[in-house]
Amino acid sequence: MNGFPDPTYPWQARLPDPVELRKAYARDGFIVVRGLFGPAEVAAIADRFDALYQEGLRLGRSFRHGNLLFRLGDDPQLGRILRMVQWPSWRDPLLDAVRLDPRFVALLAPLIGSDLKQIINQMHWKPPGATRVEFAYHQDSRFRRPATAFRDLAHSYVQTGIALDAHTKASGAMKVIPGSHLRGDLGLGGDGPILLQNMQDDALHAAGLEPADAVDLLLEPGDVALWSPYLVHGSGANVSGQDRRLYINGYVTAQNCDRGEWAFRAGRPVPLGPHPSLVHYEALHEKPEPHFLED
Repeated sequence: MNGFPDPTYPWQARLPDPVELRKAYARDGFIVVRGLFGPAEVAAIADRFDALYQEGLRLGRSFRHGNLLFRLGDDPQLGRILRMVQWPSWRDPLLDAVRLDPRFVALLAPLIGSDLKQIINQMHWKPPGATRVEFAYHQDSRFRRPATAFRDLAHSYVQTGIALDAHTKASGAMKVIPGSHLRGDLGLGGDGPILLQNMQDDALHAAGLEPADAVDLLLEPGDVALWSPYLVHGSGANVSGQDRRLYINGYVTAQNCDRGEWAFRAGRPVPLGPHPSLVHYEALHEKPEPHFLED
């Protein structure tokens, strides 16, 4: 697995060489940067995760306000759980600051440039013992809709994830198939929600892929993974005794995307404006007010 470990130096020195980064990413469709965020930073982000998790449980139902979305569900073992929050940066200043951290643009510039929009700002939880928090094998390209709004997707978009806990086999670490991004859009995932489906080897076989080629994306707190929208990946249930939290931020070359919030212009962070931009919520302008949803 292509990580770039060197936890003894400041983050500026830990950034991978741009040439090696491009080479590894082009070959495998993903990279891991070890220890990019330090223990104090991880603890601060984790604290905000805990606070928003409790806020979601207090809401009791899935809830939307503009692009901010709390998605709840029921688990046979744990009862009511919060599955994810989309665009928490509209709610929490610290999480907003993290998505605009200069480390991101430093990593992404060799891959997709320094004029970047953001179309994913998402918190994921896998509570210990939850049996219905899995993600079927899929490619993120299936969510880039409408397709006309996302041009040259393979070379313009990178997904990132900050691990806040150890991601192990037992805790439901992502499984990825190195090199699968080179196959383009394979139509994985069927028609239902990815987070309500189990990983199935049959789905890989149908796409001409071998389950034995999947590797576990093992992460430590503070590690950052980057992956292609065409990388085939999924993750199983958390059967460990600890949380498995991941802060996901997806960036795209601005000139190749008609949607999203500006994140960096010429490498400089761009704060959120007074009103949300159209990302994935199609009714943003017709129904921007706070309202509950069906789970």
